[in-house]
Amino acid sequence: MFDGCLYFNTGALARMLEREWTRAFRPLGLTPAQAFMLRAILARPGLLQGELAAGLSISRPTATRTLDGLARLGLAERAATGRDGRESAVRPTPRAVALRTRLSAAGAEATRRTRQRLGEARFGELVAGLRDVRALLAAPGAAP
Repeated sequence: MFDGCLYFNTGALARMLEREWTRAFRPLGLTPAQAFMLRAILARPGLLQGELAAGLSISRPTATRTLDGLARLGLAERAATGRDGRESAVRPTPRAVALRTRLSAAGAEATRRTRQRLGEARFGELVAGLRDVRALLAAPGAAP
């Protein structure tokens, strides 16, 4: 019925991938959103909260909620920057640093399973194509 609909097909794909990544990160007690945010924080400690939201392509309120969850789990902390009282730098806690290897392994395993099901070439083409579409739709002058 909706074979030619971009919205329907990407939404269905997103739900399938959400289940896969939920399964991958469940043993760590993290949602996929928390896990990806934590990976970004571990990769760039001290990142401003707004930069974190932009890098993950999420709204600032969504970033705040996800970061609040990581803080409750003892995995991330905010620190004043001294530049702007409205913005804080985000750093991983020692507990998060200790989780880094397991976090990366869980993500790598979920990716491996998906690559195996799709095949290496199709996987690469799909990811590259989705990145291109995101960039085109986010470009200035794109439809509102």
